[in-house]
Amino acid sequence: MRRCDGIHRREFLRVGSLSALGLSLTDALRLQADAGNKKPTNCILIWLDGGPSHLDTFDLKPDAPAEVRGPFRPIATNVPGIRICEHFQSLARHMDKVCLLRSLTSELGEHNFGRHYLLTGYKPSPALEYPSIGSVVAHLRGVNSSLPPYIAVPNVSRQGGAGYLPASAQPFAVLGDPSKPDFRVKDLRPANGITSSRLHRRRDFLAGLDALSRYIEENDFRRQRDVQFEQAYRLILSPAARLAFDLNREKPEVRAKYGRQKLGQSCLLARRLIEAGCPFVTVTDAGWDTHQQIVRNLKEGFVGGYNGKIPQLDRALSALLEDLASRGLLEQTLVVVMGEFGRTPKLNTSDGRDHWPRAFSVLLAGGGTQGGQVIGSSDARGESPHDKPITPTDLARTIFTLLGIDPDRELQTSDGRPVRVSAGGRVIKECF
Repeated sequence: MRRCDGIHRREFLRVGSLSALGLSLTDALRLQADAGNKKPTNCILIWLDGGPSHLDTFDLKPDAPAEVRGPFRPIATNVPGIRICEHFQSLARHMDKVCLLRSLTSELGEHNFGRHYLLTGYKPSPALEYPSIGSVVAHLRGVNSSLPPYIAVPNVSRQGGAGYLPASAQPFAVLGDPSKPDFRVKDLRPANGITSSRLHRRRDFLAGLDALSRYIEENDFRRQRDVQFEQAYRLILSPAARLAFDLNREKPEVRAKYGRQKLGQSCLLARRLIEAGCPFVTVTDAGWDTHQQIVRNLKEGFVGGYNGKIPQLDRALSALLEDLASRGLLEQTLVVVMGEFGRTPKLNTSDGRDHWPRAFSVLLAGGGTQGGQVIGSSDARGESPHDKPITPTDLARTIFTLLGIDPDRELQTSDGRPVRVSAGGRVIKECF
């Protein structure tokens, strides 16, 4: 029911309850207007594929036995009391922007199952393929620019796909290495001999063909083809889209700051895509499945020296956080750094660590999170959560909330079955 002054009865009652907290009607209406004017929060997910070792990155155990604590040592950060791996020297200066979760826990220690759980917030089920967080964002936000609403750099696993949602929620995969001089994005330029007018004619022809197809029968293949063509059509004809993907427009010193490797340039591209209007970008960094040679893989790199997975992530992530903050984008951009699980507390005979889902770490920054804090902890050996255990469902529910999406909102499968964005779990309120 709406009152004569234009306020719904339920809104009036809510305002009445707010007055008990010292808020006047004017205050409540102002806050409501501010909420309505708030820019939507976007997301950059840096996916460390393979399962990063929490004990060698963000949750070191310097007082544990040698076979547990491993080869690396912790260093102080710009937040008193928070210590991380010695090879995150740049990130250590940005921990005031970071909300570090040290008590993630899961029962799923197989790569595909672990990916599904972390990327969707749901445990895998043979009855239904759940959509990834990025696909839910794409589905609910829709297309508001020439860019696809969900972009994967360079690609994303099947568990990062649309699941039961329509094909329009599928990620657009860049399928290229942004660090290469010949980097090109598929579908960004028309094939040789295809002019704009010819492309328009092809689109009109396809529309007529699809009208006939719909008259005869509806099928998933046709709908998938429609989405792919429309996506390519918008990209090819959009100068803004081409500019967003053009890393050569960045100053050489900016590109160097991110690191000239694949991860660094992918994170720089992610920043450009977010800035250009894409609401969700996944950057996948493979190679974190460190069953052997922790020092070689995580510190030195295969060419030796100081170019392993951690130094590359250190450069890329610290540059990304600094860049987003300096451009005024960090408050509207949630940065998530995670993989499918952690690694075993004890080093194996190959000087590596095996799969360990019972305890691991996730990093959040920006997007309304409260930086400069650690939430939860693991026990003395990094085997299990010591306090405040956090499940992947809790994490997904929190990410959706930070992105302005009601986790209890119902979506529908193709046969009309209602499914919640996130079922169960709790919002990690300490993040806010």
